[in-house]
Amino acid sequence: MDLFEYQGKQFFASYDMPVSPGEAVTTVEDAVAAAERLGTLVMVKAQVHTGGRGKAGGVKFAADIDAVRTHATNILGLDIRGHIVENLWIEKASDIAEEYYASFTLDRSAKKHLGMLSAEGGVEIEAVAEENPGAIAKIWVDPVGGLAEDQCRQWVLAAKLNPDVTDQTVELLMKLYGAYTDGDADLVEINPLIVTPEGRVHVLDAKVTLDGNAGFRHDLAPFDATQPRDEREAAAHAKGLQYVGLEGSVGVIANGAGLAMSTVDVVNQVGGKPANFLDIGGGANADVMSGALEVINNDPAVKSIFINIFGGITRGEEVANGIIEAMNRVDISSPIVVRLDGTNAVVGWSLLDPYLSDRLVMEPTMLDAAQKAVALVEGAAS
Repeated sequence: MDLFEYQGKQFFASYDMPVSPGEAVTTVEDAVAAAERLGTLVMVKAQVHTGGRGKAGGVKFAADIDAVRTHATNILGLDIRGHIVENLWIEKASDIAEEYYASFTLDRSAKKHLGMLSAEGGVEIEAVAEENPGAIAKIWVDPVGGLAEDQCRQWVLAAKLNPDVTDQTVELLMKLYGAYTDGDADLVEINPLIVTPEGRVHVLDAKVTLDGNAGFRHDLAPFDATQPRDEREAAAHAKGLQYVGLEGSVGVIANGAGLAMSTVDVVNQVGGKPANFLDIGGGANADVMSGALEVINNDPAVKSIFINIFGGITRGEEVANGIIEAMNRVDISSPIVVRLDGTNAVVGWSLLDPYLSDRLVMEPTMLDAAQKAVALVEGAAS
């Protein structure tokens, strides 16, 4: 779950980290009003879930109200790497003496948290890693023991930051680690972490990705409401389905993320284009299947539907009954190809057999089913 910059700063502020005052707005007039309350000088900053805002013209300094109005007008509706700007963050401008980079994320191969710190902030860390990898100081933190202050201090010294702000930087990084772990984040990044001319360490930008599965420990509803979703994804999310919209014509339903990804791959392999990734998880009952079929059926690009189920805990007869009941509930406009294997698959086949037709086809293997689904798309196009 990616947060907008302003949400990331609110998240950091809740862990007592120094951030600039600002207001999130959605209109030009609200941007002007926010600037009047904050007092110019301000920054007008596009809020999108992607980088490269500055290069795309999405971050502008405004010395007066007229400039705020001009920049807000130009930035709202701007396309930044395929993301249309609908929200702005009006922030009190900060003077900058030095720019650093700091982040925590998970190093899955090491099974530890990875911290990265660099005196070369303000640019993409990938560029620093490529051009001057020695400028990035890294630490690996055991999740059980956590980050000790002595370890953090050695990390700061290794990064060769301004020694006058070592204590402040250590204090802030300890808070950043606390936000990362206590907040159930997958990534916390500050770029740049600045030093002001007065010698204060300050968060100037925030990139935060939270673990959506930790919602039972946190109130993630405000963040979830601002996640970018197209109409199909919004409908699937409302039904509790794991769905990602793609640009093809073969609708995909599978149980388990790994099988769903494999299904997308095999559709591509046989010359088709998947319309989506949809994981119904361990449940394939009528309610879940109906919801999945309804979401896919509402996509006008879909010309065939490939249901790929491997029964483990989910039994074959449950899947079959779910498909039958779902077809009675939803008026399906596209033919369905089913591959059903695993626990009680034979029972499931027998239940589906009376309903087989040119609109409901059963295939024995995933490859056969993918080929049939693609062939049905090609037949619909001819």
